[in-house]
Amino acid sequence: MPKMKTKSGAKKRFRVRPGGTVKCGQAFKRHILTKKSTKMKRQLRGATNVHESDVLSVMRMMPSA
Repeated sequence: MPKMKTKSGAKKRFRVRPGGTVKCGQAFKRHILTKKSTKMKRQLRGATNVHESDVLSVMRMMPSA
């Protein structure tokens, strides 16, 4: 039986925390920043958790995590 491989895109984007939650980067802060307010850009800093409805699909992409 071959080994299960981790999706290489998923391992670059997600980290599984010790409590079982999945950490990911914040979306909507890459481009078209001139029309976004300073408050919005400030609140988009840092990392966030993956929504609990999406955790299962992320864990399927990362079987060894």
